[in-house]
Amino acid sequence: MLNDPLADALSTMKNAEIKGKGTCIIQPSSKLIGGVLNLLKEKGYITEFEQVDDGKAGIFQVKLKGNINNCGVIKPRYPIKRDDLDKWESRYLPAQHFGLLILTTTKGIASQSEAKQNGIGGKLLAYVY
Repeated sequence: MLNDPLADALSTMKNAEIKGKGTCIIQPSSKLIGGVLNLLKEKGYITEFEQVDDGKAGIFQVKLKGNINNCGVIKPRYPIKRDDLDKWESRYLPAQHFGLLILTTTKGIASQSEAKQNGIGGKLLAYVY
């Protein structure tokens, strides 16, 4: 039984990176996981991903780049204001401007830098570095 599909997806990618694999399979697929993977692709943490319909919930085939040192979800999903982004960045990332906080905002899934530029807050989903 899956309690948190996003946590399972990130741990699958992290474990595949540790073992040195070039690809990993994430299942089940969802819009949230797809949005997070799209952001990771834009920021250069993964090469590409593809959604495959398997007749059930679907799967993602992810090509890894070898850039992920650590990743995970943030629970509970704290609501944060646009002014508090630096505080949360220092809590979950090893250094300033190193790594990525992933937020869900009213404008979709965004990184902390995009949220700062747009002047919006949201809820914390995950971190990657």
